[in-house]
Amino acid sequence: MGSLSNESFDEFLDSLKRAGIAISNERELRERLAEAQRWRYAFSTLASNGRSLGIRFKDESASVDQAYIHNTFARFQFPESMEVAFAASLKAEH
Repeated sequence: MGSLSNESFDEFLDSLKRAGIAISNERELRERLAEAQRWRYAFSTLASNGRSLGIRFKDESASVDQAYIHNTFARFQFPESMEVAFAASLKAEH
């Protein structure tokens, strides 16, 4: 579990963007994650409840690389339930 501290939220968000995810109010999201002691928990909370802050994740191109997203969540050691919730929220945006 030592690798958890070596992986940054910046790398995680950049990976999501490479997969084709657009992030609304990305600056606010990054600021809040930088302040959080446990950024994975903060990300999960903001991904689910960040709409009031303008934080949204979207598949604007309809060509999101689902396999890349799966690998990103696995590499950053998120629980599968978070990955499933995140994927569902992307589909709800359409």
